[in-house]
Parts: sequence; C-alpha cells; structure tokens
Amino acid sequence: MGAIIKREMYSYFCSPIAYVVMAIFVFFSGLFFAVVCLGNDTSNLTYVFTNMFLIAILLTPIMCMKLLSDEKRLKTDQALLTSPVSILGIVMGKYIAACLLYLCCLAIYIIFGFVLSFFVTPQWAVIMCNFFGLFILGCALIAINLFLSSLTESQMIAAVTGFAVGLLVYLLDNAANMIPVQFLANAVKKLSFMTHYQNFTVGLLSIADLIFFFSIIALFIFLTIRVIEKKRWS
Repeated sequence: MGAIIKREMYSYFCSPIAYVVMAIFVFFSGLFFAVVCLGNDTSNLTYVFTNMFLIAILLTPIMCMKLLSDEKRLKTDQALLTSPVSILGIVMGKYIAACLLYLCCLAIYIIFGFVLSFFVTPQWAVIMCNFFGLFILGCALIAINLFLSSLTESQMIAAVTGFAVGLLVYLLDNAANMIPVQFLANAVKKLSFMTHYQNFTVGLLSIADLIFFFSIIALFIFLTIRVIEKKRWS
C-alpha cells in the first residue's frame, strides 16, 4: 500500500493537479480569511470554514477524477490487479494519497492561527475542531469521488459526475426545507453534510457527526472495492 501512496503522490506533484488544487484552495481560504477576519477585526474563523464547504465540494472531484479512471484508460488496471497488493490495499493507497494532498491544502489554516496570535489569543481548540471538521468532510467527499472514478474510463465524466453529486450534497439542506412532510424533511436533513459539518464550525465535536462521516467513508470505499472486484473477475 505504501508503494501505491508514493506512486499517487508522485503523480499528483508531477502534474498540474496538485498545484492547481492547492492554489485554488489557498486563494479562497485567504480571501475568506481577509474578508471575514481581517476585514471585520475578529478572530472567529467559523464563517471562513463554513464558506470552505462549497470549495471542498468543487475541488475534490478534480483531485479524484484520475485515480481509477486513468488506470482503465491507460489499461494499467490489469497490471495493478495482478500485483501482490490486495484490492483493499490498492483502494486505500489511492484514497490515502488524495487525503494527504487535501491535508496539504488545509495546512494554510495553521498559518492563519499564527497570524491571529499577533492580535489576539487564538482559541486553538476551536480552530483545531474546525480544521478536523473540514478534513473529515473532505475525506468523505474524496471517498465518494473515488467511487465515481472507479465507474468510468473518462476523467471528464468522473469530474462532472463528482460536481453533480457535490451539488446535490450542497443542496440537501434547501431540499429538506421544501419538503412538506415533516418526517421526510427530517430524514433528508439527517443525510445533509452541512448539518453535520456545522457543529464542527462552532467548535462542537459530536460523536453522531463523526459516525456519519466515517460511515460515508466506509460505505463508498466498500463500494469502490466491489466495483474493482467485479472488474477483476469479469
């Protein structure tokens, strides 16, 4: 699995993907930080992290679009499937590599915390809770997009499908408010990523939210493994 991680990280940083993703992430993070914190003279990063929800949805398909679809397009998936690495190892190697790239993007928030320390005493516990919330949100989105990448040979189709699913995730809260039947509206809200993510942005670490995101990660990694297993035996 370690070899898969190294291979994918090398692939990321030897192509424009890593630099484009990190540049966009840092740009919007810096923009929101400047407008919300520096512009309003506040150390509260809640609105910064809330606004980054949409940016994470838009960037994760770009990060994941080539992970498995490119293997099919280049016909290297057969060599990968006949290697001594298990299917779980292949999937987890690619998944962890994407999560590490995403973690590199998040490092900018540590710098923001030190910038705030020149003016006030930062609430590091709240900042780290926000940081962890944005990270686990990204990990869940990466798992979904990894699964979508396993379904097609086309990077473009994988990316567009990822954007569409991300948009659906983003609109779940609004969709729930439009449902007249209360128990259905509540059920949709329970599936809303934003509902579970918002607790992190105010510094609340909830077991229910952790279970939700870890369940999403486990489900889509399992589905990805099943898709690859079907490919191996077909």
